[in-house]
Amino acid sequence: PLRTKSEILRDAQIAEKNGATRFGIVTSGRRLSSEEIRVIASAVREIVRKCDILPCASLGALTVKDFEVLKQAGLSRYHHNLETSKRFYSRIVTTHTYEERINAISNAKQAGLEVCSGGIFGIGESWQDRVDLALLLNKLGVNSVPLNFLVPIKGTPMEKFQNVSQDEAIRIIVLFRILLKNTTLKVIAGREAVFGADQHSIYTSGANGMMIGGYLTTSGQLPERDQLLIEKVRVLWNKE
Repeated sequence: PLRTKSEILRDAQIAEKNGATRFGIVTSGRRLSSEEIRVIASAVREIVRKCDILPCASLGALTVKDFEVLKQAGLSRYHHNLETSKRFYSRIVTTHTYEERINAISNAKQAGLEVCSGGIFGIGESWQDRVDLALLLNKLGVNSVPLNFLVPIKGTPMEKFQNVSQDEAIRIIVLFRILLKNTTLKVIAGREAVFGADQHSIYTSGANGMMIGGYLTTSGQLPERDQLLIEKVRVLWNKE
């Protein structure tokens, strides 16, 4: 069930305390009911009023009207991944079309919201698929691009895949930085699994953002460890 307004506000306050500059409200499913939109809009207003953190959301494929309600409440950015290239998409997603995802991004932008959209890697896609995804995201003018690396989980359709190697992951980051020069790049899922103790290399390869806390199917590391990582990266950036 959807969390209450007070629960969402509490989590936003925790995120702010941990040093986050943005707080994401995430739901599962295709789209939300009008009542659920109302609850989330109310929570967004409370976050804007009581926290020094920018509220963002990932709520599925919404209408322009829904996005306008959330924008008026104070929502800053909307997250909706394309996941992969149009060519490869049907091999990994069957619940909705690629065009629906693009339309959701267009609707959010039409309502005046910033957009965060990226993909997942290590699912059998080719380098051309990766290039095509980056070029489309650039064409759509998204503000932030999350790069996710598959963490194979037993019992799922992709359990037999292997983790992307650290070297390949770095090349993916470099590719997206070259093709999306002015976009925030964030390595999200798989950050800990792929890079381990070498997570600083993410930020010397072109990424300049991160997510703290848990991901969709795996948990992240403690915020305190991320703060130490940030300090290490700052030192490395200053040396450059």
